[in-house]
Amino acid sequence: MQYVKLPKENLDAFVENLKTYGKVYGPIKIGESHSFQEIKNSKEMDLDYTRTMIPPKKFFLKLKERIFIFDEEKGEYEETLEEGKTVVFGVHPCDINALKLMDKIYLDETPDKYYKMRRENAVIIGYSCHPDEYCFCQSLGTNYATDGFDLFLHELKDGFFVRIGSDKGNAIASENSELTKDVKSSDIEEFREAERKREEEYTLELNIRGITDMLCLAYESDVWKEYADRCFGCGSCNIVCPTCRCYDVVDNVNLDLKSGERLRRLDSCMLRKHGLVAGGLNFRPTRIERLRNRFNCKGSLKEDLLNCVGCGRCTVYCPSEIDYVEVLKKVRGEL
Repeated sequence: MQYVKLPKENLDAFVENLKTYGKVYGPIKIGESHSFQEIKNSKEMDLDYTRTMIPPKKFFLKLKERIFIFDEEKGEYEETLEEGKTVVFGVHPCDINALKLMDKIYLDETPDKYYKMRRENAVIIGYSCHPDEYCFCQSLGTNYATDGFDLFLHELKDGFFVRIGSDKGNAIASENSELTKDVKSSDIEEFREAERKREEEYTLELNIRGITDMLCLAYESDVWKEYADRCFGCGSCNIVCPTCRCYDVVDNVNLDLKSGERLRRLDSCMLRKHGLVAGGLNFRPTRIERLRNRFNCKGSLKEDLLNCVGCGRCTVYCPSEIDYVEVLKKVRGEL
């Protein structure tokens, strides 16, 4: 991996140059929350944020999108892919690791061309962060990103320590060489010390050893009813989760009954309709079943691969104040 230093006074010029790679989005404070929004300059960004409400997956998995229009009479269909380019600035390590997990789902084996196109047309600029009391990414090993980004910025006193993580990132760094400097030994020491102190800031821990077995063995646990009774079943945990990816496909047919559009829209496993199938049957009719399924889904994707990155969003934005880590600790018998 290669490294350069970006002086703070050159950040605005750097962001301006990034616009050649697409629309630039960065974290903006809106009320008490943060959101990735299109920015005009670096001064609009609040890089000292803990988490955005909606994760960066929104750039690659749309809440709702039209994938094609069709005309039965003509026997034709036309895909309606958006091919815009995007630069996402200020992505935290947990969200970068979440995108890597999404890549395994959407790009391995049978690639999803809609997701693939958006990923290929995107530039990911990572940014280091500081945890709050809801972050448990350290327990999952997702509090540091070793890859999955084009450039990654770590704040120094007088600039940014920049890690170059891809060929695209290397091209961006080369094109902006007049704005950067070579890294000095003092910059490296400052970077190392900052990361060491950051590791000490984490206070929330989650024991993930054997978590898949633990969840299987707790299938009939009373804990699920305890928290299901509090749950509104609103699905906010799915919306804010950086790794939730269930979707539904629907056809909207025009009045001529011969033409229309096919839509793909994100779904929520916490909603009753998620388990509704033909004939009026529902394979998860109760909130207990849906809550238990969500925790089992997060706890095991594949062997040694969890479906969670410890960002804390599901806890922070739950209107019922259901604490994700607390639930798992109760299931394990630690509380």
